[in-house]
Formats: sequence, structure tokens, C-alpha cells
Amino acid sequence: MKCLRCEHENPARLAAGASVMQSPSVRTLMVDEWRVYKELRLRALADSPEAFGRTLAEENGRSDEEWAGRLASGADSRWNLPLVVEVDGESVGLAWGRIDPSDPDRASLYQMWVAPPHRGRGAGRMLLEAVIVWSRARNASYLDLGVTCGDSPARRLYESAGFKPLGEPRSLRPGSQLLEQPMRLGLQAA
Repeated sequence: MKCLRCEHENPARLAAGASVMQSPSVRTLMVDEWRVYKELRLRALADSPEAFGRTLAEENGRSDEEWAGRLASGADSRWNLPLVVEVDGESVGLAWGRIDPSDPDRASLYQMWVAPPHRGRGAGRMLLEAVIVWSRARNASYLDLGVTCGDSPARRLYESAGFKPLGEPRSLRPGSQLLEQPMRLGLQAA
């Protein structure tokens, strides 16, 4: 997948003489980058435990071999798209696109997260757009995701991209009081 970059800088920062932060770039994680994937996934779960179906304790219990195997099975498959977003060479977010081979009409977005200092700068939108482009290229008709119920920046991002609620909210994970709203984006041209 080609690298995607924002096309603008913040004029206020430039005028103030502040050091210019490099635009975010999105790329596919390579098989040997399982440590990067592990570190980002654990940071995401520590930062936003209410946003994911897995817990930090569950994921922290995985062996290095499991982390390496998870990324290898995804990075070497046409059915998975493990992504990282970087700023100034630092990995600051991730997302995972997936298509179940038994249901190739539907793509899914998982593990979407951007580190707090980099939110609101287009990194999340770039990750989302990369998964949408990939899903369309794979001829999926829909892109599905789940987002924790409430008025959150994540939900607003998905709605601004055209995602609509799909069905009723459901439990985020077993034993959780939090609810997750399934959402869907139609990918077929009108």
C-alpha cells in the first residue's frame, strides 16, 4: 500500500515560528514489525480501555510468539490490512482492516486508535480512508465497525465518513456495562 500524507500544514504554527510537525503517514505493517504492533495495541488498550472488545490484561498475557504469529497471519494475507500511522518517524496509531473469506462482501475495521497527542490532526481519518480504499479494491460491498455508544470523536469521525448505525447496540465485551453500536458504510458506487 502506498504511503498517504496530509497535504497541509497548520498556518498558525508556521507563523508563530514553531517547529513544524511532519504530516502523518499511513503504511502497512510488515511481518517483522510485530513488536511495533504489540506496543501500539497495548498502548491503545491502556489509553482507551472502553473502546475495545479485548482488555489490556487479555492482550498483555500473549506471548511474543503469539504477537508475531498474529501479525504474520495478517500481513501475509489478502484478507487483512494491518496499518500503522507515523509522525516524524514515531508510530502513533493503528487500524486493522479484515475481510472474512467466507463473507467477502463485508469488510470490517478493528483496533482503530491514535495516540492522544496526535488526535485531531488527520491521522484517524487517514487510517479510516486507507481501510475504505482497501475494502473497495477488494470489491467488498460494506465496511462494518463497532464504536462505543456516546458522542465521541471516534463516532463523529465515522459518521462524517458516512457510516450509519446498524441494528441495536450490544455489549462491548462479556461482563462489560458499556455498549457498542455496530455501524456500516456502503461501499458500492451509487
